[in-house]
Amino acid sequence: METADLIWTIVGFVLTLLVLSYVLGDNPFFKLVSYLFVGIASGAVAVIAIYQVIWPKLILPVLSGNYLTLIPLLLSVLLICKLFPKVSFLGNISMAYLVGAGAAVAVGGAVMGTLVAQTSAMAAPFDLSSAAASGNPLSQIAEGVFILVGTLATLFYFQFSARVQANQTIQRSQFVEVVGKIGQGFIAITFGALLAGVFGSAIAALIERLAFLLTAFRF
Repeated sequence: METADLIWTIVGFVLTLLVLSYVLGDNPFFKLVSYLFVGIASGAVAVIAIYQVIWPKLILPVLSGNYLTLIPLLLSVLLICKLFPKVSFLGNISMAYLVGAGAAVAVGGAVMGTLVAQTSAMAAPFDLSSAAASGNPLSQIAEGVFILVGTLATLFYFQFSARVQANQTIQRSQFVEVVGKIGQGFIAITFGALLAGVFGSAIAALIERLAFLLTAFRF
């Protein structure tokens, strides 16, 4: 192994041990690694932003005569004004643009990427022609019914309108309560699957780090 590889292997070995020291509780060694991670990540993001966004997409076009890029450059400069209280009002234009554009992207993504896609996914299993072509139409339709029930039940769970009962208590209708409970079960299963995925990823990362430690120790 070359000297450079040996040095970085030792550095990785030490940093891995410092991260694993969190098992013993919060300690200065783990904080040191956390600070290093945040600092290196911030530096990497800054370098990427400068060399892949600011320089090629803002500075170079202006130097090439494309003065339309002065608009985003001006908005960026105004946004920096938010750091200084006396001139922070100048950054309101940039903030308004960011909020408006962000809201438009979020709404468009929610509608096209979630609502429309979910509706299409619910309707697709009920396509009789494709169900017949699949060779097992009952299974496909049953899958569609399951998806439909899960989606509607989950939506009913988040339906909070209620009526005042005769005893002056506020309660949802019995139908909404029952369907909402079914939706709660679907939500629990979904979160359980997500948690299992996160836990599995964490275990895989831990195994990879332990394998690295064993390899470095053997060396």
